[in-house]
Amino acid sequence: MEKTVVQKIGKGSLIAGALAAIGASVCCVGPLVLLALGVSGTWVGNLTAMEAYRPFFIGLTLLFLGLAFRKLYLAPQVCTADTNCTNPHTITHQRIVFWIVTGLLLCLLAVPWLAPLFY
Repeated sequence: MEKTVVQKIGKGSLIAGALAAIGASVCCVGPLVLLALGVSGTWVGNLTAMEAYRPFFIGLTLLFLGLAFRKLYLAPQVCTADTNCTNPHTITHQRIVFWIVTGLLLCLLAVPWLAPLFY
């Protein structure tokens, strides 16, 4: 079964949003994870150099999540015969995955504000 272009765009938006969220939080999550694993050193402080790019990555994350939301809720479904989007459970599963990923990404974006509470 071939995937339609619309399905590929929706999955690509979620993946791009996840990568942008990781980029946005690498300045704060990276050192925290390394320290939690017992890795230390003066070079860990250099990971905060990415903090200047954080607003750009936050914007990308929200943009891609918005595109995925638009695809799942606002854009009309275009399905051809013999594709898995004709199954009504497919869109339900896609929406569940979207909300799980969105929750995880928003938590990842909130780490820099919540991290000072832990150390």
